[in-house]
Amino acid sequence: MRALLATLMLATPAAADTAEAVNQQIRPGYAAFATAADALAGIDSCDPEALRPAFQAAYDAWLAVGHLHFGPAEEEGRSLAIHFWPDPKGLGTKAQRALLTGDPAALAPEAMAEQSVAARGFAGLERLLYPAEALPADPCPLIHATADDLARMAGELDQAWGPYGDLLLTAGQPGNTTFLSEAEARQVLLTQLATGLEFIADRRLGRPLGTFEKPRPELAEARASERSLQNVAVSLRALKGLALALSPDIPNTQAAFDQALALAETLNDPILAGAADPQGRLRIEILQQAVRATREAVIAELAPALGVNLGFNSQDGD
Repeated sequence: MRALLATLMLATPAAADTAEAVNQQIRPGYAAFATAADALAGIDSCDPEALRPAFQAAYDAWLAVGHLHFGPAEEEGRSLAIHFWPDPKGLGTKAQRALLTGDPAALAPEAMAEQSVAARGFAGLERLLYPAEALPADPCPLIHATADDLARMAGELDQAWGPYGDLLLTAGQPGNTTFLSEAEARQVLLTQLATGLEFIADRRLGRPLGTFEKPRPELAEARASERSLQNVAVSLRALKGLALALSPDIPNTQAAFDQALALAETLNDPILAGAADPQGRLRIEILQQAVRATREAVIAELAPALGVNLGFNSQDGD
């Protein structure tokens, strides 16, 4: 009888895991992002030195929820417009230069919302606040238009997660056609977690690593603002928070996260330049292995605890 009860408990986890994730991680995360984006947009100055601290703070706030690629983040291409990376063809630079030298009407709020996602969001602001070369025109109007556009999207996400969060919390109840069961709600959150870890390993670390014969440190994310490693650490902390919200009793997963975070926080290579150096490369590869081990721990320990398997994610196959 005890064995049967234990099996039933494992197969039907309490709904509290989803509620904890929504109410303690996701909703507060989007609210904090909206606040930080508003603070950035509220700065009157166009001086990069005055804007950079608020840019950095807003970027950190986004990474707390940036791994969530479903629901309101998918609608209207918000997630891509907020954080368009990688951009191997340099589409953002081309589109942004057209905005810098083109019709000012394109920078009006309604028009800016229709511009290429590659020219907007944090990638767009980084090119303006940390320019690699002289810009072809005064960037001030575009800086404000991009920051305002970012704040608008952050506010929309914050508002949308009221009703959308309720859909997760009422999964399986009559009238909920988005999540037909509690397990489906848990599955989508687990998938975001696993995919977020995969993105760190394969993109944030894998792209600058390149190959041993051809390392590509210049491809590191947010290199101009020297956030490449910071993005890894901030994202790992956010993903750890989501994992523990879904199930606090996951010692192997928690230990794996702690190991990966310890490696990230002691790497001391802000732009992952060490990818081009044998010793530095080894340290980055060890971090990458730790992130992949964390994903394996999530699948081996957290998935059974939630009674679900990984599902499809919008980033699959990118």
